[in-house]
Parts: sequence; C-alpha cells; structure tokens
Amino acid sequence: MIHSLRVRLLMWLLVPLAVFVGLSGYASYLGAVDTANRVQDRALQASADVIAGHIGWADGRLTVKVPPSALSLFDSPYADHVFYNVVDDRGQILAGNPVFEQPPMAGASSPVFYVSRFQSQPVRVVQTSRTMFDSGQARKVTVTVGQTMIGNHELVRALRMPALLREMVMLALAAALVMLGLTVELRPLLRVKDEVAGREPMDLVPIGAADLPQELRPIVEAINQCIRRLNDYVCQQKRFIADAAHQIRTPLAVLGAQLQFAARVDDVTRLRETLASMECSTQAMTNLANKLLLLSQAEAASSAGTAQPGADLVPVVTGVLEDMVVLAQRKGIDLGAELAVDSARVGVNEWMMAAVVSNLVDNAIRYTPVHGQVTVALALEAGRAVLAVSDNGPGIPAEARSRVFERFYRNALPDQEGSGLGLAIVKEIVLAAQGQVGLSAGIGGRGVTLTVRLPLAA
Repeated sequence: MIHSLRVRLLMWLLVPLAVFVGLSGYASYLGAVDTANRVQDRALQASADVIAGHIGWADGRLTVKVPPSALSLFDSPYADHVFYNVVDDRGQILAGNPVFEQPPMAGASSPVFYVSRFQSQPVRVVQTSRTMFDSGQARKVTVTVGQTMIGNHELVRALRMPALLREMVMLALAAALVMLGLTVELRPLLRVKDEVAGREPMDLVPIGAADLPQELRPIVEAINQCIRRLNDYVCQQKRFIADAAHQIRTPLAVLGAQLQFAARVDDVTRLRETLASMECSTQAMTNLANKLLLLSQAEAASSAGTAQPGADLVPVVTGVLEDMVVLAQRKGIDLGAELAVDSARVGVNEWMMAAVVSNLVDNAIRYTPVHGQVTVALALEAGRAVLAVSDNGPGIPAEARSRVFERFYRNALPDQEGSGLGLAIVKEIVLAAQGQVGLSAGIGGRGVTLTVRLPLAA
C-alpha cells in the first residue's frame, strides 16, 4: 500500500490523465492514418483515372497507352513501388504487371480502396471500372493500381509524433506541477506537525489555526479539542493528587504524633489507649487508600468506554444491606428495602455496582442521626433500573448540592468521619455506565434521596 500522500494524490490525477492521453493519442493515430490514406488514395485515384482515360478501341480491339504522367504522381523519397494492370471482362490483361492480379470487387461502387499484400508487402490499392462501347458492343475494363505503404507509414509517423510529444510533455508538466503544488500546499500541515513535535510534554496550549487553509482547520480543531480535554484531565489529576496528598498528610501527621507520644508514655493503660487511637488512624488511612484506588478504577472504566460483563442489582443490593445492617443497628437506624423487581441486570461490573450501593447506603447511615430511617428502593422505569437511597437526616443545603459529587468535598460536621470520595466514586461509575445520578428530597420531605438510573443490559 502506498503511504505517501503526495504519491497517492499524484496517482489520483495521473491515472485518469494518462488514460485521457492514451485515448487522445489513439484518436490522433486514427486521424493520422485516415489523413495518410486519403493522401495516398488521392494519388492512386488520379493515376487510375489517367490510365482509364487512355483506354481506347483500335481495329476492334481494346488498347491501352499508359503515359508517364500516370506513374509520376507517385514520386516520393521513400522508394515506394507502384503496380498496376488493366484487365477486361474476359480476364485478358491489356496492360501492366500480369502478376499483380487483384480480384474484382463485385457489387462495389467505383472506385474501391483497400489494403492488400503483394510480394510480401502491404499495398494500398484502388480499383476502378469503365465500360467501353464500340460498334454496338460493350466491354467492361477494370483498372487496378497499387502502391506500397512505406510513404504512408512515414506520413502517419510525421503526423502523429508532434501530437504524441505534446501529450507526453503535458503529462510530465502536470505531474511536476502537482508535486510542486502539493509540496507548497502541504507546508502548513508540516508546520503544524513541527509545532506539535517540538512542544514540551506539558505544553497544552491550543494550536493556532488562523493562517491555515480551510481544509486543514477541522483537523487542527480536532487536535485542539483533544488538547483541551487532555489539559482538563491533567488539571483534574493534579488537583486530585494535591487533594489526596493533603488528605493523607493529616492522618500521617496524627499517626506520627501518636508514635512520638507512645514512645514517651510509661503508663501501660495510656499506652494501650494511644495504640488504639493509632489503630483508628491506620484504619482511616486504609479506608482512604481503598477509596482512592476505587475512584481510580472507576475513572479508568469511564475513560475506556468498553462493555462490562454486567450484574444483577437485586442480589447486589441485598448483599450490601446484609453487610450494612450491623452499622445501622449501632445507631439504631431503621434500614429497610423496597425491591419492586425480582431481577434488574445492568451493564456494570458487580464489584463496581456494589461500590455504588455501599457508598450510597454508608453515606445515608453516616449522616442520618440516631434512630433515623434509611430506605433502599429498586424499580424499573422506561427500560432503566432505578436505584434510590432515601434518609430523613438533615439533608443537603441547596448551595452545596452542586458540589457534593466533587472529590474530597464534605458537607459534614467537623467530628463526623468521612473522606469526601463516596459520591465522587458513585458519579464516576454511573457515568461510565451511561447512567444518571440526581438529588431530591428524602423521606417525609426531610433528608435527601440519591437516585441512580442505569440502562438495562441487553
């Protein structure tokens, strides 16, 4: 396969142009042959007319006196040979070369022109007939004149070569101009290539497209869109890394202080209390690391956009509720489920769907006060699975609802635990499955309801 754009565009132009030149050359050749034949035929017919004009009666017999002028018409520098004969209707040769016998062209109009062979050479022949009358009798006489075709072929060549030369020069000139034009017109594209190739890895400034040809602007615009998306992604990752470092630094600092304090404590009871606090700090760091890893996996799934094996939401929801029931009982929260379907299969991995449900239920239990209520509902609606987690807690203020899905954003009291990643993970997983997540009022108009809508798997 040809990979050069110049060569491929040149082929698109030269192939039809070469076909046109070939057809034009063939037409020129046919025209040259026709012209050469007409010139030779005119000379042949003039010679035959002169010979036929000198046929007469003498003593009751047909006689022919061929003048030199009849053959002088064929003088040429190519040494062509001329043959003729005159034959009556009885087959008697009245004059000319007795060997040069050509069959009469019966039924044809006079004169007749054709190509024959004589003495292993192609010969252009004219045959004309004349009826002679004398003393009440009529005799038909046929005059045949032929000439070799050396001069004919030379005339064809002389007529054809200039046209052929012009067409070949035109073809070569077209190829040269196309290559030159492509070289000049592709310079803006090469400048774009050089500009992109010469950039630093983190130079994500869009490429200028003002001085580019109109046909190249969509390409540059597509590259700029990719640069903008990459720039947004890089900024997002930088912000994520900075936020993650900040979130991890705090428990690390607390753990370091606890270690220093434990090294100076002599009382066994206080040492055990310090070790218990260190265990809680370590568990908080572990939970934060696990959520960061889960968020990274959800983002990777969202970027890949590949089809997932899928999972049935009914066993996923029941499994998560069984795990969360102990946490709900510690706070005296009524944790219930309203499953209106027996099966609801969606195109999301089972572990991702479990992460969605567990984060939603964990948030609801965490922010709902003691003796509150949390309900998980699952239903089908217009070809979608609808998962809703409702509580009757304090809810989310209107000014904070637009930010609750941001990473590390927490709408909580200072003493409440949490990393601010739960809803961010939910959002990434739902978007990867081409679903929707939204907020509304909770149970009895209090609290909040987080609703996830996911398309059912085929």
